[in-house]
Amino acid sequence: MNGELPLPPARSRRELAERRRVEPRERIRRIGAIQTVDRPAALRRNIVRRVLRKLMTAGAMVGAVALLISTSLPASAFLGMPSVSAIGLAQTGLVQTGGAQNLRVDGLATSAAPTRDAYTVASLVQQIATRYASAARSTEYTNDPNGTIQWPFPVAVPISSGFGPRVVPGCGYCSTFHQGLDFTPGSGVVIQAIADGVVSSVNFDRGGLGNSVTIDHNINGQKVQSVYGHMLAGSVRLVVGQIIKVTDEVGQVGNSGTSTGTHLHLEIHLNNTPVDPFAWLKANAN
Repeated sequence: MNGELPLPPARSRRELAERRRVEPRERIRRIGAIQTVDRPAALRRNIVRRVLRKLMTAGAMVGAVALLISTSLPASAFLGMPSVSAIGLAQTGLVQTGGAQNLRVDGLATSAAPTRDAYTVASLVQQIATRYASAARSTEYTNDPNGTIQWPFPVAVPISSGFGPRVVPGCGYCSTFHQGLDFTPGSGVVIQAIADGVVSSVNFDRGGLGNSVTIDHNINGQKVQSVYGHMLAGSVRLVVGQIIKVTDEVGQVGNSGTSTGTHLHLEIHLNNTPVDPFAWLKANAN
């Protein structure tokens, strides 16, 4: 059986017993040899099965990706741009199949000049100077060194900002209504009292008017106050209650307090109400 030739009959009982003892071992050896011969074929079959499994897995993944793309993108994404445009225009009825339009102009037609609004251009500085600053309208003045009421400096000095509404570009903390008059003769220039009076206030503030002095005057029976602000640190030597004469030194021009540059800020108050210092001094300085 299985391609093996039958053995001849045993000649004795001893030989038969010997065959029965040896035959199982021989059969096991032959079967092992047969299995050894068939092992490469089994390995090849296993390799083929593994390759087929991997191919099936990869195919399933590709199919899933294709399904995801096809369900997430609009149908127009698979069309060319000209086709999409043509479809959209056809649906809205904007496609015209007729010939090109022509425009014919009569030879007598004339082109009319466009009408424009009449306006002028002025810089921000010009607008402020023209509209807001009283000092910008006229800053010319002269001082009488022998007068009982004088300007805060013996001679005329530049004025940078007048009394009233104003706009200071780039300064968010500056007042929009200026209650005084700003003189710019330079740092350290001596400031003189405008009239006889009594010192009613001396302040050394870091904000506001900074180092400032207020002097009370009695002019023609009316209470007048003069306020001098932003003075140089250490230049104020007055005390409250001190009697002042016209042209006495009040302090020196500085940049203390809330200030954008070195200047004297002068205020004039009539009955505790700020008025235009320029107009008041022009009318009363003698």
